[in-house]
Amino acid sequence: MGGNVPLGVRSVSSYDEDTATMGVEAARIALSPLINPANPAAIWFSSSNPPYMDKTNANVIHAALQLDKTTAAYDFGGAEKSGIGALKTALNSLETLLLVQSDIRSGLPSSEDEVYGGDAASALLIGDEDDGTLIARYLGGSSVSEEFIGRWRDPSEQNSRSWEERFVVTQFTQLIDPAWQEALLATELTSEDISTVVISGSNNRAKSQISKILGTEKSRVDLSECVGIAGTADATLLLTHALETSDPGEIIALVVLSDGIEILIFEARNQINQTKDRISSQISSRDEVTYQRFLQWKGNLKVQPPNRPAPSRISASAAARESEWKHGFIASKAEKSGLIHMPPARVSANPEDRIDTMDPISMANTSGHVVTYTVDRLVYSESPPVVFAVVDFVGGGRIPIELTDIDAEDVSIGMEVLPTFRKVFTADGIHNYFWKVRPARQ
Repeated sequence: MGGNVPLGVRSVSSYDEDTATMGVEAARIALSPLINPANPAAIWFSSSNPPYMDKTNANVIHAALQLDKTTAAYDFGGAEKSGIGALKTALNSLETLLLVQSDIRSGLPSSEDEVYGGDAASALLIGDEDDGTLIARYLGGSSVSEEFIGRWRDPSEQNSRSWEERFVVTQFTQLIDPAWQEALLATELTSEDISTVVISGSNNRAKSQISKILGTEKSRVDLSECVGIAGTADATLLLTHALETSDPGEIIALVVLSDGIEILIFEARNQINQTKDRISSQISSRDEVTYQRFLQWKGNLKVQPPNRPAPSRISASAAARESEWKHGFIASKAEKSGLIHMPPARVSANPEDRIDTMDPISMANTSGHVVTYTVDRLVYSESPPVVFAVVDFVGGGRIPIELTDIDAEDVSIGMEVLPTFRKVFTADGIHNYFWKVRPARQ
């Protein structure tokens, strides 16, 4: 990584992940602990690195989550600031909204984005106590906008660039005091009332200076050494981490440095009861990848492709007809025998069942176990070899399916696996999404 040697580790999206698939995983965690949650009125997706331009990326997440057709889907994208902008707009809305934010940091070898950036996604359900357990209450905040060239990317380029650091730091430090005072005034709080200050931004030196100005004793240790700076998802990721580690009644100030300064102040209400899926738990259960594989996944190192040709683009009409199965992982269950069919079928394998007497059943949240597997070193893949496994799901259902997030030598018969929404391949600019399985976190 040249002369920049980072501390700690960084989160890296796999070769079969993009900001949409990462957003799906974050949203599944956000919705899972709620009992009979209210269907959100809309899903808002924010990313500075979306899989599609022109096409709405939120629709893919909407389909994977199997939300109601009446749930609207919108993108808030283009800039890092779009994430905090969507959050602030959602907090002032009267509707129940599912907020999904995701980013993949693309930087050349030895660049700041490679050294300090991390790939991550976060999801928040914005509503009231009727929608589930209230984790935090928004008290108010402030916004100070200032036009200056700090960080930018030409739409035709993959990698971002940044201006000289001292200039950027000066711009932020002269804005923080009026923004802070305005936030305190809006919430009728004093600095002594603030329990924790969480600072998000892409410029480490600016964050350090702002922390000193606001009082380092209140700054929470960020995720820069175990996740990295997550771009559009960074602010809500840090906010979630702060809420997971705060006691009820604590006041948290979220300070976001991005084309100006945004300050949002929250009161922690109830702790998040998700032991396995807490951010700290996800970090501790990580798998390491080599720098060579990291470069390969980021597109900065070309390797010998598989011997078989790359696949052709998928059919839009076929994908639309099979959307419930393809995006939602919805199987069919025979009404009489209870036999589960994957993929869904009209005719049951059990002769006692009548035709068209099937009920849909979601397999997305069902665990399974590997019955047998094979390692294919010839089939096309962006990260060969490919592991195909036959999986028996708990409660019924069997399917041959691709296994991801694991090296071939680590696969074993009987291992527990969970469904995960991934990208199979991309052809002609169209992403072919489907479900794979990954090892269950310990």
